[in-house]
Amino acid sequence: MVELPPAPSRPSGGRWRALVPVALRWALPVLWVLWASLAWWVEPRETTAAQLDRDLVAGRVVTYQRASGWVDDDAYWGSRPQPRYDPQGEMLAWSVPSGRIRYAFGEPPDAQSHPGGPESTELPAGLDARLAAVAGPWQSAGAAAHRIADAAGLLAGAVTLLWLVRLVGGAPPLVGTRWFWYWIGLLPFGMGVLAWSYREMWRPPSVPPPDRGSGWRGVGWLLLAGIGIAALVSAARALLGVAVVPG
Repeated sequence: MVELPPAPSRPSGGRWRALVPVALRWALPVLWVLWASLAWWVEPRETTAAQLDRDLVAGRVVTYQRASGWVDDDAYWGSRPQPRYDPQGEMLAWSVPSGRIRYAFGEPPDAQSHPGGPESTELPAGLDARLAAVAGPWQSAGAAAHRIADAAGLLAGAVTLLWLVRLVGGAPPLVGTRWFWYWIGLLPFGMGVLAWSYREMWRPPSVPPPDRGSGWRGVGWLLLAGIGIAALVSAARALLGVAVVPG
């Protein structure tokens, strides 16, 4: 009886399963840094009517929209505020060629026929007509600010998707339950995703702790850490200014 040589075996899937955590360990923080850089650059910054006039004179206004504030009621940390369109709103938002978004408050169009004099800080009369003559509407295609914002949104979506796939479909987390990390992952600026990456992938415990974080504990940390992050951002904005800490 002739003995046939064994057929070559296919590479084991275990090697690929071992590579996935390593890839995620680096992919999540790298993608988050890219998102944070783009999101910081395009975050709306409050300025003055004088700055808007200078941008108009220099031809730096690309898109604009009159609004009555910002819409940012999405619980998703990767969402970005949008101006709430209002043709009689007291706020004007505009983008410049560098990709920055600025906004200023002033009188609505109906009140601009009575400007406050040469020293007034209100938006000047006839401003909307000047803007319409040189700039496009807010969502004009090709504007650098909107392209950067879209890229930031895609990066935030990629970070969230990778994190959720690993959290739900991967090995059970060690520090807390899946529900614990789900609630932590809702923290602003993606800080919860970074916390999960650090504690579960970069610095996991050598042995599982006896009392893993539960879903209720995750809710508590979400509330406490959310308040702390908001306080830190407010303090940093007051200390460094809106140019460095926009919002």
